[in-house]
Amino acid sequence: MHAWYTSKHWLVRRRYQLMAEPFCCMCREEGRATFATVADHIEPHRNNYRAFFFGPLQSLCKTHHDSAKKRNEHRGFDSRVDLGGYPIDPNHPVNK
Repeated sequence: MHAWYTSKHWLVRRRYQLMAEPFCCMCREEGRATFATVADHIEPHRNNYRAFFFGPLQSLCKTHHDSAKKRNEHRGFDSRVDLGGYPIDPNHPVNK
């Protein structure tokens, strides 16, 4: 699976994603403009070839990819809240 990250197909796809969406989408939601360095799989690919190469991507900064994104995947929901203190993720337990 690690070889997938060095394949020509992935490198081209990653470059295109970061050109099309150069800023971290999580930073943007927080009101900051930070250049993205990671083409992140929105849905975990779980070593599935089709999901890895053809699944939807988003651009993230390394900080969000390595912390917030991993926490969200582990929990199953995003714990961020809006200005009123309500969870923004429809999958958050409060919203069910």
